[in-house]
Amino acid sequence: MVTPVEGTRGKKAGMKRRVTILGSTGSIGCSTIDLLLRNRDDYEVEALTARNNIDLLIQQSRELRPKFVAVPDPAKYAALKEGLAGTGIEIGCGPAALVEAAERPAEWVMAAIVGAAGLEATMAAVRRGASVAFANKECLVSAGPLMMEAVAAHAATLLPVDSEHNAIFQVFDFDHPESIERVILTASGGPFRSMRREDMARVTPAQAVAHPNWDMGAKISVDSATMMNKGLELIEAHYLFTMPPEKLEILVHPQSIVHSMVAYVDGSVLAQLGTPDMRTPIACALAWPARMSAPSARLDLAKIGALTFEAPDFERFPCLRLAREALQTGGSAPTILNAANEVAVHGFLQESIGFLDIPRVVGMTLDRIPVGPLRTLSDVYEVDRKAREVASQLAELSAAGAR
Repeated sequence: MVTPVEGTRGKKAGMKRRVTILGSTGSIGCSTIDLLLRNRDDYEVEALTARNNIDLLIQQSRELRPKFVAVPDPAKYAALKEGLAGTGIEIGCGPAALVEAAERPAEWVMAAIVGAAGLEATMAAVRRGASVAFANKECLVSAGPLMMEAVAAHAATLLPVDSEHNAIFQVFDFDHPESIERVILTASGGPFRSMRREDMARVTPAQAVAHPNWDMGAKISVDSATMMNKGLELIEAHYLFTMPPEKLEILVHPQSIVHSMVAYVDGSVLAQLGTPDMRTPIACALAWPARMSAPSARLDLAKIGALTFEAPDFERFPCLRLAREALQTGGSAPTILNAANEVAVHGFLQESIGFLDIPRVVGMTLDRIPVGPLRTLSDVYEVDRKAREVASQLAELSAAGAR
């Protein structure tokens, strides 16, 4: 469980909190940097990492002056070195450099590398007992039991950044978990909430990434459109809050104002509300256990007028069913689910497979790979590799069939 415990590293009065951002040029990273720039007197940056957007990484580094900057691709080293010439900033490249960034002495680490690619660096931050602001749900989905064991063993703190899990974190009674009847994750339903299945077959990547409420990266936006994002969050909530699958529910809430709820045995339901702006949950994690000012638009319920809710449609969105089944199966099933989904979403964004092929590829991959226990990270990597291989073959067959 993500229990706030004595000894976790809250910011001490008069001292700057030292932070690292893994994935600084993505939407979460950029929102984090926006908050840092607005609160320069309270924070200093130890390290930044990014994958592809070298120009933006250079700009961020010149503004925030981290001690270390890293990219996983050695081919981008020369451009980064040239862009940071004269700054005195240390530069690293290659996968090991991402781990080095996570291992450097920042008390607070934003884990915002998209997908399973962020697992090793995130685990490195956990193993040194950092406070890890957790925006990479795929890591916990792929290696949940191992990650939570490491959190406990190294006295690390996970601070959920996904708006839903951050909402639960704010209203969850960690001292009396037995008083909790169920946890309710809300979902916008994405851009195709009411679209017929036959029409979804013609959906384009441009349509899928146009989320009605949130400004997110392409992969997460597609996951929202298939509602796999909510399925992954269901698995994440299971590990973060030690909730059994039968106590986890999904409720569609198109306005994205109620970010999630916790229902108690006395009939009380506590909810966290706010406008759909990721800077709110990031600010909550960045300042925790205190609060900080954030520039998010203030909630005006009178202006909104009405909030609506509806049950999720598991027929229209089979990814929800696949994710719940993977959670109930346990073992390596969530790892297979996540890897296959990453491959299928990539294929869709490259326009080699259709929107409805995403759940089809994921489901067939789950059917073809035996589920087993995950004892080490090597097990996770091997299952992930096999699932990607199978999913890639299935995606190629789907693409060939469409031609």
